[in-house]
Amino acid sequence: MSQVKTVAIQTARDLRQRATKTENIFWEVIRNRKIDNYKFNRQFPIYFEYEDQERFFIADFYCHKRRLIIEIDGGIHEQQQDYDKLRTEIINKLGFKVIRFKNEQVLNNLDMVIVELKRNL
Repeated sequence: MSQVKTVAIQTARDLRQRATKTENIFWEVIRNRKIDNYKFNRQFPIYFEYEDQERFFIADFYCHKRRLIIEIDGGIHEQQQDYDKLRTEIINKLGFKVIRFKNEQVLNNLDMVIVELKRNL
């Protein structure tokens, strides 16, 4: 296994152990095929090459069957909008679709989040 994949797997494990309250709420709603029988993974590594080097992003949630990445954005994302935009562009070029929800949407309007998720599936 490459060093990049080893680091990605460990990073994903660490992120799962340190999941935010909002990520845990969302995970409980989608895990075990609860949404239209789709399987989701959480903190899932997405690998790609850039400038001849293997790299990765960690998707908050991922549905392999639909190649759909779901990101739950907390306050930090207000300061990294340019990075998030570039990351989404790269992921889209790899053939994945990205949808984003803010923490507040998950906490205050979970029904709308689920409707939007189902629409994208």
